[in-house]
This record gives sequence, structure tokens and C-alpha cells, in this order.
Amino acid sequence: LHEALGGVLEEFKPSCVAVEALFTHYQRPRTAIVMGHARGALLLAAAQQDLVVTGYPPARVKKAITGSGRASKEQMQGAVAAALGIDEAPKPADVSDALAVALCHCDALRREGVHRGGNV
Repeated sequence: LHEALGGVLEEFKPSCVAVEALFTHYQRPRTAIVMGHARGALLLAAAQQDLVVTGYPPARVKKAITGSGRASKEQMQGAVAAALGIDEAPKPADVSDALAVALCHCDALRREGVHRGGNV
């Protein structure tokens, strides 16, 4: 996984990486462990390429995309599709989630640029 993620970062050369804070139900500790391993592989690959990683809590991502920090999965998918000007929500749902984090980060960068007087 680390090698594949490093390859994607090398190929597309992003200027930064945005991630959603890890969230899982306490009833599924195994899921949390697996997600933690995958997240660690991504963070290591990003660090090896000197990329800044910014994390966002799920409620902030939801609020940035839908205006509500308690939006449903369906609301998020619809809002992502609308923001990207596409007819259908990207599938699977994890793709919409990843795009929502990216859109949230773009919004944060734009706000920061406006706050600093720069262009983002």
C-alpha cells in the first residue's frame, strides 16, 4: 500500500495532502486498526515527498460541503456531485468522501488566501 500510494503521489505530484480524521465505531476495533495502518502508509508516503498533510474532522468536511455538520451520506454525495458539476455522485461512497475532503481543503485554502489578501 505504501509503495502504491508513493507511486500515485510521484505520478500526480500534488502540492499537499488532505485527510479526514479517522472515525470508526467502537464496536469495530478491527476496522479502526486496518484504517490506521492504511492512514499511516499514506502519511509516510506524503512525508517522504515533503508534502504538507492537513486533517479535517468529519463534521467540518460536511459543513464545508453541505452547510451542515450533520449531513447524511446521501446529502454529501449529492453536494459533491453538484460542486463538481456532474450528474451522478461518484461511486463507491468512499470516492465521494475523498472528493469531499479535497473540496473542503480547497475551501479552506481559498478562505486562508482571502484572509491573507492572496489569491487561491
